[in-house]
Amino acid sequence: MSTERDTASGSQAPDSSTRWAIARLALALAAIVAVFVATGLSNLLIFIVALVVIVVVHELGHYLTAKWSRMKVTEFFIGFGPRLWSVRRGETEYGVKPILAGAYVKIPGMTNLDVVDAGDEPRTYRRQPFRRRILVASAGSIMHFVMAFILALVLVGVFGVPTTSGVQVMGFAHWAGHAQTAAQAAGIRAGERIVSVDGHDVSTPAQLSKDIAARQGRAVRIVVTRGGRRSAYRVRPQAGHKTTHTRREVLGPSPTPGKTDWLIGIETAPARVFVSKNPLQAVAWAGSDVGNVTRLTVVGMGRVFSPGGLRSLYSQVTNPQAATQAAKRPAASNRIASVVEIGRLATQAEAAGVYYFLSILVALNISLGLLNMLPMLPLDGGHVVIAVYERIRTRRGRPYYQADVTKLMPVAYAFMAVLLVIVGSAVFLDIAHPLANPFG
Repeated sequence: MSTERDTASGSQAPDSSTRWAIARLALALAAIVAVFVATGLSNLLIFIVALVVIVVVHELGHYLTAKWSRMKVTEFFIGFGPRLWSVRRGETEYGVKPILAGAYVKIPGMTNLDVVDAGDEPRTYRRQPFRRRILVASAGSIMHFVMAFILALVLVGVFGVPTTSGVQVMGFAHWAGHAQTAAQAAGIRAGERIVSVDGHDVSTPAQLSKDIAARQGRAVRIVVTRGGRRSAYRVRPQAGHKTTHTRREVLGPSPTPGKTDWLIGIETAPARVFVSKNPLQAVAWAGSDVGNVTRLTVVGMGRVFSPGGLRSLYSQVTNPQAATQAAKRPAASNRIASVVEIGRLATQAEAAGVYYFLSILVALNISLGLLNMLPMLPLDGGHVVIAVYERIRTRRGRPYYQADVTKLMPVAYAFMAVLLVIVGSAVFLDIAHPLANPFG
């Protein structure tokens, strides 16, 4: 939402005709798309478009609830900067501006600082009942959670619920003196999922090793699946051992007498499979998924803004070694992801598949929804806190109390300064010490 005073005429139109303005906008968008495609950044373009849509839907929440509450809405623009194209419908001007870094809705009277014509005062935000102001201020964040739920519902409806079942072949070990491992020689390929050994179902890597060891070097029949098709391979394990620290496979007698590992030379991980759900189960899973991601995001944000989290951020910025370690273990080190890293993760997720890209968008929506509700101006949560404070200060039978926002501004400036330092530090770390590709 915008609280700035409009100094231009609401009926101001571009210098050229509307038709030419639309043509210019179309040419500009086409040029942007061509540049991204030509430079091989199509995935990044898709993420940027998704991000713009997310922000527009956020502002749409403010717009719709303000209109429903009979508040006056003077502008709804996509982008910032000079007008490229606009049209007035009733009291609202709709349009597009060249800097597509978001969108905004202008509602007069968001605070006591806004100067509004006397005739418009009854329809300003600040003159509305408490419940309507709370609804309009929080509508943007509510839309983020609605988008997150819809995306989660699409995930379970199209792909199903992810579960771990079987063992995924991630790659192959290196056997010194051998061109191939036993698994490679038998024809097993990376990406296949092992489902059984000699007729016994396999659900974990540990169980796979146990079933192979039970054969004591005799050939085993391994059934795998890939793309819905099953194949069977006959593999003969080789005697060897795994080194203690690196877990590297070495053929030959074990340094520990009496302890021999039977190896087939594969690197494994629990396999992810998707299980279909009926509509009611899908709705329940989507709600649970949004709830779980919200809980984890709240915990993560608490850690970031805690004294320990700020100290960790300072250490990462000033100590390259600490930053490198944090990049390797982002969850354990409270590593913050800026829009740079989020864009990189999104493009990596797109390359891995639609499921992972939509999962990133679910998490992004929840993060933006929570961030916008932090209780400080200029965020939406700041307007919510002011409305609650005014409601508490208003006594029954007396004029509605109106908070003086000027008293809050020093705190708001300090908050924004801290937030800018955190964001700037995160951008620096994401450029200098990017996270490893989690989808690779």
